[in-house]
Parts: sequence; structure tokens; C-alpha cells
Amino acid sequence: MGDVANSSIEFHPKPQQQREAPHAGGFGCTLAELCSLMELRGAEALQKVQETYGDVGGLCRRLKTSPTEACGNVSAGAEDEGEAEAGWIEGAAILLSVICVVLVTAFNDWSKEKQFRGLQSRIEQEQKFTVIRNGQLLQVPVAALVVGDIAQVKYGDLLPADGVLIQGNDLKIDESSLTGESDHVRKSADKDPMLLSGTHVMEGSGRMVVTAVGVNSQTGIIFTLLGAGGEEEKKDKKGKQQDGAMESSQTKAKKQDGAVAMEMQPLKSAEGGETEEREKKKANVPKKEKSVLQGKLTKLAVQIGKAGLVMSAVTVIILALYFVIETFVVDGRAWLAECTPVYVQYFVKFFIIGVTVLVVAVPEGLPLAVTISLAYSVKKMMRDNNLVRHLDACETMGNATAICSDKTGTLTTNRMTVVQSYLGDTHYKEVPAPSALTPKILDLLVHAISINSAYTTKILPPEKEGALPRQVGNKTECALLGFVLDLKQDFQPVREQIPEDKLYKVYTFNSVRKSMSTVIRMPDSGFRLFSKGASEILLKKCTNILNSNGELRSFRPRDRDDMVQKIIEPMACDGLRTICIAYRDFSAAQEPDWDNENEVVGDLTCIAVVGIEDPVRPEVPEAIRKCQRAGITVRMVTGDNINTARAIAAKCGIIQPGEDFLCLEGKEFNRRIRNEKGEIEQERLDKVWPKLRVLARSSPTDKHTLVKGIIDSNTGEQRQVVAVTGDGTNDGPALKKADVGFAMGIAGTDVAKEASDIILTDDNFTSIVKAVMWGRNVYDSISKFLQFQLTVNVVAVIVAFTGACITQDSPLKAVQMLWVNLIMDTFASLALATEPPTESLLLRKPYGRDKPLISRTMMKNILGHAVYQLTTIFTLLFVGELFFDIDSGRNAPLHSPPSEHYTIIFNTFVMMQLFNEINARKIHGERNVFHGIFGNPIFCTIVLGTFAIQIVIVQFGGKPFSCSPLSTEQWLWCLFVGAGELVWGQVIATIPTSQLKCLKEAGHGPGKDEMTDEELAEGEEEIDHAERELRRGQILWFRGLNRIQTQIRVVKAFRSSLYEGLEKPESKTSIHNFMATPEFLINDYTHNIPLIDDTDVDENEERLRAPPPPSPNQNNNAIDSGVYLTTRGTKSATSSVFSSRPGSPLHSVETSL
Repeated sequence: MGDVANSSIEFHPKPQQQREAPHAGGFGCTLAELCSLMELRGAEALQKVQETYGDVGGLCRRLKTSPTEACGNVSAGAEDEGEAEAGWIEGAAILLSVICVVLVTAFNDWSKEKQFRGLQSRIEQEQKFTVIRNGQLLQVPVAALVVGDIAQVKYGDLLPADGVLIQGNDLKIDESSLTGESDHVRKSADKDPMLLSGTHVMEGSGRMVVTAVGVNSQTGIIFTLLGAGGEEEKKDKKGKQQDGAMESSQTKAKKQDGAVAMEMQPLKSAEGGETEEREKKKANVPKKEKSVLQGKLTKLAVQIGKAGLVMSAVTVIILALYFVIETFVVDGRAWLAECTPVYVQYFVKFFIIGVTVLVVAVPEGLPLAVTISLAYSVKKMMRDNNLVRHLDACETMGNATAICSDKTGTLTTNRMTVVQSYLGDTHYKEVPAPSALTPKILDLLVHAISINSAYTTKILPPEKEGALPRQVGNKTECALLGFVLDLKQDFQPVREQIPEDKLYKVYTFNSVRKSMSTVIRMPDSGFRLFSKGASEILLKKCTNILNSNGELRSFRPRDRDDMVQKIIEPMACDGLRTICIAYRDFSAAQEPDWDNENEVVGDLTCIAVVGIEDPVRPEVPEAIRKCQRAGITVRMVTGDNINTARAIAAKCGIIQPGEDFLCLEGKEFNRRIRNEKGEIEQERLDKVWPKLRVLARSSPTDKHTLVKGIIDSNTGEQRQVVAVTGDGTNDGPALKKADVGFAMGIAGTDVAKEASDIILTDDNFTSIVKAVMWGRNVYDSISKFLQFQLTVNVVAVIVAFTGACITQDSPLKAVQMLWVNLIMDTFASLALATEPPTESLLLRKPYGRDKPLISRTMMKNILGHAVYQLTTIFTLLFVGELFFDIDSGRNAPLHSPPSEHYTIIFNTFVMMQLFNEINARKIHGERNVFHGIFGNPIFCTIVLGTFAIQIVIVQFGGKPFSCSPLSTEQWLWCLFVGAGELVWGQVIATIPTSQLKCLKEAGHGPGKDEMTDEELAEGEEEIDHAERELRRGQILWFRGLNRIQTQIRVVKAFRSSLYEGLEKPESKTSIHNFMATPEFLINDYTHNIPLIDDTDVDENEERLRAPPPPSPNQNNNAIDSGVYLTTRGTKSATSSVFSSRPGSPLHSVETSL
């Protein structure tokens, strides 16, 4: 429905939009009425329909539609979608390079957006829905559905709009994508007629009248909450004053409650008033805060920019002072009016040199390098089944330290398959050959499965050649039908022989029965009942079992216990779901009372017990092994039961035998991370998540809590970067919160896709590993470019600065600098940013949030190469004319022609950069810089192309480029000095980085305690009255404790005189001592975690002796002040509220008193 919510279709008939009062456009009900109706469920909704409209027919009449004829003329209007003569050269060159950078960036963004839109529109066009209009059955695109349409719903449909059921046949809906509840909801016109968009029809068929489409449907509303509805932003602007009023009223409410700020409250909850406000603010912010790399690059760029600005200012000041002092003081000239234009020209020249230094210092190529690298990766990732929706997600994935993955469909195939069976007294570990079974057993098994399953469940041939057959319908039944096909039998002829309307009686499956039974009439007028269901339930009803010859043998309780122990439990330990298949014959004479189900489904004969699994994708264990080797922790978050989850996790390699790990269910997870007030505490969460590997029976809120907790955690050496996979609407918040959200392209709902950063077009975990590889490659590509770029910058700035100060002229002219700085940087960014990734990228740990962009090794390379280049250039500058026997270019007059001397310096400089570009391909100190160079044709082309253009510039550039043609010998010398870079690179690689302690790293991510000005401003808004109240409360609390302290001193003095001469009782920590411990100092107070688990009492006592790490959360004053609150213990009137165990201050008070 996301496509509908975002498409520019006008969802309601035109008249309704033109006029909203009292009943829009002559309709019998308003938009608001329909919206409020669709918010109701079950009996409430039915009551509202009856009260307001009489019945569903009345609603149809109000909507000017008929349950049979449907809409008359519906107008679903769709709007259309949509120097002297060479002086200009410097300006033109600058303009051209800037345009180049801007266009490349814009083109990349446009092509990515177009690619994604194309995919979306293809999905939209393919999705059609059956409606009745003017009495005719039509297939219309979901975007063309309008309120009042009568839509036909059938098994397998994904409902594109909200509606009210008019008529239904055994309709069951899977609402898990909205509610997270896996049980199917039965819908009927007289009990629960509300059908919601984004839900799946799992059984039956029916007709509904459409009551809400687009942003007004349930899925559309969720979209709007996720910030996807563009209209919301406009509304928010209008409603700011109302928001303000609302906020202040909430603040008052919070004051009265004295509630602790619910920082960790997940999603929007009734209690977290201000959380909702924050979420609203966030909804208008695009996607997320800066990515990890953007943060580091921004910081680095600011640092470099400041340094460049200082250098350029100093250059201009020194040049100007030098000129003024030399001209007017040393030479003693007077300022003559006629000389003013000449002096002004000198000052303009100094200013241009200053600007040149600044331009060279700032790495303009950096944003381009990032964009090119990301865009190149995005294109290539598409081939690896990763559709990237947000460019920065690509590099963030390279830093990922944790992946929270779904089980079904990502780690497993989402194709239930029978893998073990017990037939004719034999336990088969794989599908038996048909010849191994007696014909009677085989025939009974095929009939029992084919007839006793929904006829809508089918196995269809694959859509593409080489793909797996398509499973339609209930997955468990599909597994059984697949078992029939694996036994080289066919279920279709059986169903044709006994069509659905010939079935005598059907007891459908439900969660109470846990079985399904079907009765058919036999040719001899007798009856046969086929039954299938959970083995532990059905085996209790079996009194016989078929032996290897297909004959009945009695099945006693002792046999059943034996079977459970030897067959069923081993299957369950392998993570299989066990299903028993049985039958029973009734003679024509003994027809039972069919309504007495317990009597009918009893005295059964067991045909087989099968073990069904959702098999782990064959490539997943290897992919998870790669992740673990790459330093990424994989966690499984699933709604399945803990045993199956644990078995699948073991098969995938998420949990290894002998490892220290946790497998928790949602309930236990919540018990461990929440305090007595039910609030989530970061410090409790920090105890759980590092060891947590499997979270079973988890709700969407649990998933969001876990992801938020890991991201916010400050434990460990580095902050965590979390990736999350999800497919349901309910995964939306977790996908949005994660640093990188992966949605499933096949099984994923539109809401999940909209909240995600990357869509896995094949729903496969292996694609995530490829995303990690590409992400790391992006990061390394940018580091390579930085290493190259900063070497150029350092050298160019120092040369321009020193040259200007000593010779009053920069050896490198403005246009030459531009060529070096912009054009070459642009080419270099293209060359270094398009290196293909290698498997070796997965052999190192992730960099994480706090790792600097420029490592010590890179800093060594940058400074090492800068030393070589500066030595060479200054040697050429001051003694080059003697070496080459040419005229000196130093101290040339204002408009002198280009000199050979300065051309050689420029040419040598460019040659050194070209060879250093090859060195820059390796950033981890590798010796072989040529490794894989021919695997990147772009790199080779750019290096050779730059060299060719350099020849043209030097030989034919003339005055505009300040170049004079060079001889072959001079060219060879320039090349020789340039190639010396490669040899020097080997020398630098020999120096161990560990010895160079003086080198600093640069480009750290924003620190834990650092915040941008915007964030600070935002933070100030969020420190509201309630928190000020809390701080005031904390001060009062300390005053109170001080008072108790004084009183206890008096008591102590009294007691010490009382106990004189007697043996002193066991000394207990008094509040006085307690308050003197470092963790209780008022100006530096920290958290102590209240724990519910008995096992953690000892740990706490140890924690009292050793001060704990500082906590980020300063909200809960009771906890900050070191008071332990627990739910256990009733020692006295006090301890019924606060249990006073040894070591707690309250216990000390009791003891002392």
C-alpha cells in the first residue's frame, strides 16, 4: 500500500474533495466518520455499523454504491507524474570544475532515484485487484481503487485498502503484518467484518466495500507515522502552536506525576508522552542523523578547512608586509599617486596567492570521491541483490558490528519441507523411495494428505526455469503435499476424483483442536475419516498403527511413550515440527453423531509421523561464519518458540557448543532489562545484550528495544553499529532505528521497505555479507583517496606558502594548482573509489564508530611522501637552474613570460603525484602496491589519461597554464624523480608504525560526549520542567541524607558508649561511610543497577566496593543516589517496600539505629 500512499492518485471521488461539509460531495458520510469506523474492531465495529448505518447495505447506500452493481461512474482522476587576454581562463577553469562536481553528484542521485522508482512502479503495475463496477467484474491496478468499490477478496490476496465485509465464506485473515499476532483472524459479516489493508487472506473468499484507501487506510496511517506522508509535514507546520500547547499540558502532567523521563521507552506508548512529541519532531527529519562516515568526514573537513584558512591568511599578511617593508622602508620610496595601480596589482596578486593556498588546502574532491565511490558500489551491489535506497547505508554497513536477523525467510528458506518420517515401523532420516513402502501404506498416505488439506493449498510449477516449485497456501500443508510429490505420487488426480463439494464433513484446523479432520463417503456406503495434527495430541487418540506390511497392530500407551522417546523427541531436538497422519473407517451401519467430535476423532489408526522443518538456506552457515570472522556478531530475533529457534541457530552457526551465550524468550528478556516500575534501564540492558544470541517469542517492541539498547550502549571498546533485517509492517520501527535496515524484497511489506535502507531482492542472508564487503570497500576507497589527497594538499600548501614568503611568488601558479587540485583530484577520486572489493576485506574487524579515518599507518605514508616531495621541489626551486643549466624563474617581474625553471617544478610535482597515486592503492602498509591493478581498468585509464593531458599542458599550454615546452631530457628527469616515489614508498613501508608513537590519528567520529550545535539546541528544548523538578528533587534528597547522616553520628556516639567493654557487633557500613565513597559524591554521582535476579546479589555487593563505570542516564534520582530498590524481602515495615539486604544503605540505617 506504500506505493498507493505515495502515488499521486486522488483516492476519493472528486466531489468529496471539493466540499467537506456537512456530508462531502453528497455522500452520506464524511471522511472523518469512515476513519473513526475503521479504527474499531470486531463487535464494536459491528455495533457502530448497525447504529449509524443500519447494516452494511446501509453503508453501501451512503457511499452511493450497491453490493451487487457496485459503483456507477467513478472518477478516479489521476494527475500526471515529473590575465590580459588569458585572464578569463582561471575563472572559467574554476567554474568548470565546480559544475563538474555538482553535475556528477546530481546525476548519481537522480539515476539512483530513477532506478528505485522504476522498480516501485513495476511492482505497482503488476499488482491488480478484482472489483465489481457497473455490475461488471474488472481487474484494476491497486492505485485506482476508490472508496465505494466492491472488491472481491480471495485466498492469497494482500488487501490494498480497508473495507467492510459484505459477504464471506470461511474467511481467515493473517493480520500479523499489523498486529504481530501469528494466529489467523476469522472474519464474518455478522461478527468481525473489518478488513484492513496490508493484511493477507489466508483462507476462504468474500466481498468487501472499500471504505479507506491511500493515506487514510491502516497501512497508510502507519506510513504517515513513519514520516513517509509528505502532507504530514505541511500539517505539522500549521499545527505548531497546537503542538506547543499540547506539549506544555503534557509537561504539567509530567510534573504532577513526578515521572522519570522515559528515555528508553520504545515506540509510542501511553506513558511516554514526551517520547511521542520527540517522535513527531523526528518524523519531519529525513531518514536519520549523519552516517558514521559522514560524521568523520565532516569533522575532518572542518579541521582541514580551519588549517587552510589560517595558512592562507598568514601567507597574504607575510607577502603584504614583506612588500610594504621592502618597498617603502628598505628602498625608502614614497607612495606616488601614479604608481597606485601597480601597487594594487601587487596586492591583488598576493590575495590570489592566498586564495590559491586556501583552495589547495581544502579537499574539494572529497565529497565527489564519497559520492562516486557510493554510486559505483550501489550499481555493483544491485547485481549482488542489494537495492540501496539510501546511499550512506552502503558505507555504514562496512562498519557494522552487529546484525539482528529475522529467522523465517532470511536464515531459512520459508519453505516447509518434510525431512524425516516414521512409516511402517521404520524411521526414515530422509524421504524414502516409493518402492520401500507397501502399496497400501502409500495409497492411504497419499489420500490422507491430498483430501485432508485445504483444496486452495497447492504446489505449482516454478515460474522460472531452475527455480523451486511455488508453494501456495498453508505452509505446513504445502510441506505434506511436497512429501507426496517426493514419493513420486500426485495429489491432483485424488482431488479431481473427490472434489471439495463431495467432502462429507470437515473439522477445520484451529488452535484449540490442533488437528484437521475430513470425512468422505466410501463406495460401500461406509465412511472414512482422515486426520492430521500435532503428534502429541493425535497419538493419544490412536489405538492402532500400520506395521511394515500395512496391517493393523495395536498401539498401547506404552508403545506411545516409546515412540515419543525414540522418534518424536529426537525430531524435535533437530528443530522439526512433528505431524501425525491417521485414519479411521466407519461401516454404513454404525454412522456416528458427526457433531460429537470427540467420539468421531478417536480410536484412530496411525499411518505416519512426519518431521517438518523450514530448512536453513544452504549458504547461510558459511555466510555467518564469514560475518563472525569479520568481527560481526549475528543475533537471531524471531517470533518462533525457543527450542526451534535454538536448533536453527545451532544449524546456522549463530551459537557454537561450549560458547558463553544467552537464548532468551521475550518475557524473560523484558524481566531482565526492566526495573520495578517497568522502565527499561540501559545498564541492565548492557548486562544482557553482549551475550544474547537468540531472542525467541519476541514482539516488535522487543526488537526495537534491543536495537536501540545496543546502539545507545557505551560498554566495550567501541560503540556498536547495528544492522537489522525485517519483513513485516511491525518491523518498521526497528528497521528505522537501526544504523542500516534491510527489508525483504520478496516477503517484505511496503511499510518495511519504506522504513529500510537496503532491500534484499532475494531475501537472502548471503546478500548482507556482500553488503558488508562493499561497505568496507567504500570505507577503504575513501581512506585511499584521503591518503592521496592529503599528501597533495600538504605539499602544495607548504610549497605555495614557503615559495611565496621567500620569492614573493608561488612556484605553482593558480591555474596549475587548479589542475593539480580539482581536475586531478576528480580523476583520482574516480580511480581510487572504483577499486573492486576482495574477500580479504572480511578478514579484519570492523572499524566501528570511533575509529579515525586516518590511521597511524596512513599518517606515516602522508608525512613520509610529503617529506620526499618537498625535498625534491625545494631542491629544484633553489638549485634547479644550476642542475639543468637554465635561467632562474625566481623573482621574475610581474608579467614575465613562463619560465622553463618553474615548468620543470610543476611537471615534477605532477609526476610525483601520479606515481604516488599507485602507492595510495594500499593503506594498511602492504608492500606490493601493484597487486590487482589490472583488475581495475578505470584506474589504469585515468593514470595514463592524466599523463597524456599533462604532456599536452606542458608542451602546448603556454601562457594560460604558465608553461614553457620542455626537452626530452628534462622530461626523463621529471619521470625519474616521479618514479622515485615508488622506491620511497618501500622505504616508508619498512619503518614500523608501532615505533612512531608521536604520530596522531585524524578524522575520529564525533565522540561520545561531543554534540553538534544543532543537537545541543535540540537537547536544550528537551530539558523540560519535569527534569528541572527532578534535579531539584535530587538536591532535596541529598539534604535529607545529610540530615540522617548527622542523626546517625549522634546515635553512633550513643551506641559506642553503650557497647564499651562489650564485644562490638559485626560492623556494618553506615550511611556516613557509604556517602564518603567516591560513587556517592554529589558532583560526580553514578548509577547502581537495581537487580531483580537473586543470582546478582553478590555482584552488587562487589560493586559497592568497586565504584561502577559512569552512567549516561542521570534521570532516575533514586538509583543515581545509590539506593537499591528490589521487589524481594519483607523483613519489616520498611523492607516490605524496600528490601534491606546487607550492603544497601537502608540496611545500614536499620543496623545503625
